[in-house]
Amino acid sequence: MNATHRLVRLVRRPAGLPTPDDFTLAHAPIPRPQAGQVLVRNTHFLVFPGLRTLIGGETRDVPLPPLHPGDALFGPAIGEVVDGPLNKGQLVLHLQGWREYATPAVTECRPADGHLPDAVDHLAQGSAAYGALTRLADVHEGDTVFVTGAAGAVGTMAGQIARLLGAARVVGSTGSPDKAERLERELGYDAIVLRGAAPLDGQLAKAAPEGIDVVLDTVGGEQLTAAVHVANRGARFALVGALDGQLSPDRAGGSAPTVLDTYRLLTRGVTIAGYSGLGHPDVEQEWEARFGDWLRAGDIRFPYTPVRGMERAPGALPQLIAGRSFGASIVEL
Repeated sequence: MNATHRLVRLVRRPAGLPTPDDFTLAHAPIPRPQAGQVLVRNTHFLVFPGLRTLIGGETRDVPLPPLHPGDALFGPAIGEVVDGPLNKGQLVLHLQGWREYATPAVTECRPADGHLPDAVDHLAQGSAAYGALTRLADVHEGDTVFVTGAAGAVGTMAGQIARLLGAARVVGSTGSPDKAERLERELGYDAIVLRGAAPLDGQLAKAAPEGIDVVLDTVGGEQLTAAVHVANRGARFALVGALDGQLSPDRAGGSAPTVLDTYRLLTRGVTIAGYSGLGHPDVEQEWEARFGDWLRAGDIRFPYTPVRGMERAPGALPQLIAGRSFGASIVEL
């Protein structure tokens, strides 16, 4: 009855980018499941940059509540059912991460065993990339695809997915030479443009000498600006993130202004659309089936950086924002 568990709380709203001191590892009684809830012992949870927006309080148009000082963080998690109406020991996916024990409603849980080779695979951020590349950008055989933020949780999946959908050339962007080398060696990217190394327009024109047909954008900002300059006629841009704004020390995570050459958009017939999983509820099941098949065939990898132990969790979001992850960032309990 006196057992406690650990969870990460927001101490204060950061002035600028979050630091480890903005979070605390708190102790609280292990919660009891109420009617319609299950008690879950978490094993893994995802560190995602969207928390920056929730912490900043700029949650207009975001289907998640803001985080206030004293609140526990939350996000996608995998855990084992301990008590409640579901089978004891069953693995489930839910949104009460950042704590050792959670009490999600049964209706908020999704089975996480059997569909994919490893339960942690359910935390891969490939669904957004797959949905954007199949529902909005419609990758064709022979396309050249440009993925911004290629070393992130979405980008590491997007390049591989684009190739499996028929892309002939896949170009990515990152800010780290080491990550650039890994993207080419481990994930099959054909070329990488390095943020800050030289003007992006010139780098991108060299990396994609025949132009770009599809853009999967997770960043915005100058990278999206440059992509428009290299776009082919009829190019399709799918926007799945806005890291340029979310990771800016001068913003609170709810805006990401970008300069676009509308003349080129007009004369080249470029289409730009934002992707939301809520608008495509059929994608998740389709993605999970294809992802499982691709994993078992060895056609795709799920890269992630483990953060081992709850005691390291308060520093996990600042480390992600500082670019110290490759692929997803996942806390292992």
